[in-house]
Amino acid sequence: MNSVSTISNRLKRSIFSHIRRCISDDRKQQNDLFNDEQSRQKEAVGRVEKIEISYEGIPKNEVLVMNKNISTPYDCAKHLGDQLRNKAVVGLLNGETLWHMHKPLPDSCRLNFLHYHSQNPTLVNKTFWRSCSFLLGAVASQAFKDNVKVCLHSFPSPNVKSGSFVYDVQLELDDWKPTTAELKVLSIEMIKFCQQEHPFEYLDVSTDLAFDIFKNNPHKSQQIPNIAEHNSGKVTLFRAGTHIDISKGPMIPNTNQIGRITVANVIKLNTDFPGGPIYRFQGVALPKPLVLNHFAYGILEERAKLLNQARIPGSQIIDNEDNTFAANISS
Repeated sequence: MNSVSTISNRLKRSIFSHIRRCISDDRKQQNDLFNDEQSRQKEAVGRVEKIEISYEGIPKNEVLVMNKNISTPYDCAKHLGDQLRNKAVVGLLNGETLWHMHKPLPDSCRLNFLHYHSQNPTLVNKTFWRSCSFLLGAVASQAFKDNVKVCLHSFPSPNVKSGSFVYDVQLELDDWKPTTAELKVLSIEMIKFCQQEHPFEYLDVSTDLAFDIFKNNPHKSQQIPNIAEHNSGKVTLFRAGTHIDISKGPMIPNTNQIGRITVANVIKLNTDFPGGPIYRFQGVALPKPLVLNHFAYGILEERAKLLNQARIPGSQIIDNEDNTFAANISS
């Protein structure tokens, strides 16, 4: 019997269920609201205006005529060739503002792309780490059996030097200490999710719509007013597959950019929330273009098992990833 089969058999006897192939009513309603708003915003663009995007980079500088509030950096990259499109991680507008690859461009600008082999990879690494936290929440939200209530809280601003990406999740489990097999199950499910090549969709929504989408999550509902206050009255959402979450971003363009990935540990935090303790899910990953040998990656996995020292959420603190990240070059 191979290792995956062994883990699957253990899974049946554990607190996990196989990742649901059918979407829950709550998730379906979230996605219906997202789809309706996405369609509404596209229709609201009205008359198509042209903008000039001045691309600076390899293979050559070029001026592209694109559609205002419709075309995205990813659309620009498609005009510039498959190699550039596949390796681009995030756009850089006018030399200063990071821009999600699937976020429409509002005006003419200078555009270039950052990738995993950029001379200064700090901003790319943060984008990658943030995306991994998002995906860790996606897997955690679907991994448990129905009798275990799961409520996503938040993920802190990405800090690659910490050694792990993080998602804090409230579970109705008093003192869960995951086994090695259970961590392998979570890792395998995260790998499967990434292999489905989900694009990270971007959508700015009103506070009222954000409240509707997260009406069954008290933590997100509490965070929404503070997020909107610091984001011109809007709440920025991302979607990968059917999973929707709040983050100012940017994210990587597609889950297919993630290579090796490991859910390294889940640690119970000392918090004061009603409804169950908060558990810190921690992981480590590599972008697909970056390769490490087994020994070197094992060192990263061991480090990722240590408690990440990011701020522990408390019920009296409005805690969200956007408090500590601004999508500009100085982040």
